[in-house]
Amino acid sequence: MSLHTIETVSLGTSGLELCRIGCGTGTVAGGGESNQTRLGGGPFNELLRYAYDRGIRFFDSADAYGTHAHVARAMADRPRDSWQLVTKCGAVGAGPELDGLIARFADELATHTIDLLQIHCVVDADWPSQHREQMDAMAELKSRGVIRAHGVSCHSVEALEAAADEPWVDVIHARINPFGVAMDAPADRVVPVLQRAHANGKGIIGMKIFGQGELDAVQRAESLAWVSALECVDVLLVAFESPAEVDELLAQAASD
Repeated sequence: MSLHTIETVSLGTSGLELCRIGCGTGTVAGGGESNQTRLGGGPFNELLRYAYDRGIRFFDSADAYGTHAHVARAMADRPRDSWQLVTKCGAVGAGPELDGLIARFADELATHTIDLLQIHCVVDADWPSQHREQMDAMAELKSRGVIRAHGVSCHSVEALEAAADEPWVDVIHARINPFGVAMDAPADRVVPVLQRAHANGKGIIGMKIFGQGELDAVQRAESLAWVSALECVDVLLVAFESPAEVDELLAQAASD
């Protein structure tokens, strides 16, 4: 796959289009840092720019990763309409609390519009009931163009089951690889849920494609080919930690 040739795909019926391959920023993340931020500002920013220059135009971030300012600095001289931005927030109150949070996100990310805002790390089967006020407030943000789409990042198969059938959900982040590494359940249980979600119009962003860095080179190639063949997964999200990893994935993608 050569420079600038990675396809852009539609995410279900959300109206959102993302680069088929995404650059994640949250390996072993929490408390405002990740393996990517631990590289240091200079190397991390250069990594993001390298991914962009190799044709990867979707960048996935989250408040918990502490990566907003890094993405903003790395992309400062790249046209905003040439790349897509995803971020995530935890459970927050509707009204002033959410409005203040989104204002901070926009400031940190140096953008007026967030392409996709996800509720981060939902695990309970009844998460739609727990987050209903927040969900309604996010829908209002979408209606005003502050965000373009919304959804959830699922960290249990029960949460994923609920997301598959929840009308509010535009897009789902779901953990998927053929080896069951760093996943919520074996692949043979997860895939049918993703198929149902996709049939219901949800866009699917596949994460943990490489098992959070635990897969070896042979397994990575197998996983990339396997996930790429799943018609229910729209976007392949990989949290690169070096330019060499970007090159490896693009070489594998070109050979499939």
